[in-house]
Amino acid sequence: MKMTTSLRMRIIHRYLGFFLAGIMAMYSISGIIMIYRNTDFLKSEKITEQQLKPNLKVGELSDALRIKGGIKPEKTEGDVVYFKQGEYNAATGMATIKKMELPFILDKMEHLHKATTNSPVYFLNIFFGLSLLFFVVSSFWMFMPKTTVFKKGLYFSLGGIVLTIILLFV
Repeated sequence: MKMTTSLRMRIIHRYLGFFLAGIMAMYSISGIIMIYRNTDFLKSEKITEQQLKPNLKVGELSDALRIKGGIKPEKTEGDVVYFKQGEYNAATGMATIKKMELPFILDKMEHLHKATTNSPVYFLNIFFGLSLLFFVVSSFWMFMPKTTVFKKGLYFSLGGIVLTIILLFV
């Protein structure tokens, strides 16, 4: 049997698909979970205490606790400042923070999607993205261009592109 481009693409597509099956499952699960990242879905409350300098101002307190969006005091009773994420005792410098966190494994999986060039897993993201791009291109070598399946496949591909464009602008 002659090793044609079509046959080569099919073989690479097959074995790369088997290799990436676990990675794709992980990315799909964490991607679904990321849809709910602004809710408390699957999260549990974690309370931590942190010793800070006494008598910090609100801006300094936000910086010291590194709370996303900053701290907005809701009320003050004596030396204790209460805010949405916890409380701070200005006299002692003790801060109690309440945070909602995903379970360890799900949190690690979610960080794959947020990887930047500073993350050690960003090479995995690049490899995975390039592999998916290869799947897109190689899938057009799965069927002969003159067949009905190939022509219908082109219509479905066009439909996917159009749907994505529509959803981007909605």
